Amino acid sequence: MRFMSRLDKGLREVGGGETTVPRNGGAFQYESVISIESKAVQGVRFAIHRISFGRRMDLSRRVRELSRKAEFLEAGTEIHEKIEASILAQEIDAMYLHWGLSSIDGLIIDGEPATAVGLLEKGPEELTREVVSAIKEQCGLSEPERKN
Repeated sequence: MRFMSRLDKGLREVGGGETTVPRNGGAFQYESVISIESKAVQGVRFAIHRISFGRRMDLSRRVRELSRKAEFLEAGTEIHEKIEASILAQEIDAMYLHWGLSSIDGLIIDGEPATAVGLLEKGPEELTREVVSAIKEQCGLSEPERKN
């Protein structure tokens, strides 16, 4: 569906305003990765994948079973169920990170350039949470959905 208000502009914003398309018939340019300057760790820049139809399907398949189980356990009354639900929520966040992080620059962890695995296992927790939050935001998840 097209919205006339966007078509009326000389330059149309696409995907959060980072890409513009000339009205005069120029080719549509789309970047499948977004680069973000970290607010949690100065000098670090990370790139995340933009959501696409295929990537959304892939993510939904990956998260589906874990999220069902986490919701079930969260509804429980026993402390061990709450703990298990918390662990599953963290596993889901790790899944988002692996799925959505394209690259990370400006961070060395134990003498090695940072990767998704390194960030999860040994990196600064604030940065890890910032990256996961950016990925969930890119997926269009609401605040309550992001908390899971």
